Amino acid sequence: MNIYEIPQDASQDLREKVADLLMDQMASIGKDNAYELLMDSIDLALQEHSGAYIFVAESEGAILGAAFFNLGIALDQGGYYIWLNDLFVHKEHRNQGIAKKLLLKIIYWAENQNIKGIELETGVSNAATKALYNSLGFYDVISKRYGFRF
Repeated sequence: MNIYEIPQDASQDLREKVADLLMDQMASIGKDNAYELLMDSIDLALQEHSGAYIFVAESEGAILGAAFFNLGIALDQGGYYIWLNDLFVHKEHRNQGIAKKLLLKIIYWAENQNIKGIELETGVSNAATKALYNSLGFYDVISKRYGFRF
C-alpha cells in the first residue's frame, strides 16, 4: 500500500477514483447525487494555492482510503493548522490500519511543514474512530459546531 498526497497535476482517472470512493461516504449521509460536487471540490482542492490537500491510500491501482483537509490560520498559535474535513476508508478495507496510516502520514507532513496542530470532529457515538484519534494523541475539545449555508 502506498500513501501519498495527490499532486496538482493528478490525472482525471485518479480524480475520478477518489470521487468514486468518497461517493460511498456521501451516500452514507444521504447525499447520493453528489458526484459532480465531489469532482468540483477535488478540482478546486488541487488548484495552486487552494490551501486544500488530499492524501490517499492506494493499493494495486485502487484507492482504499482518502483524507481531505484544509489549512487555516490559528490566531492563538501564530501559524497554520489543519482542519481535517474527511477521513474515509472503503468499507471492505476497514479495520486494517489504513485510517491510522493516513493520519500518521498527515501528522508527519504537518510536522515537516511547521503546522501548529490538527483539528477534526467525529460523531459522538463513533467509539472506534474516537479510539483511533486518542491512540494518536488527539484529545477531546468540547465545542459545538455551527454551520451556515447559502
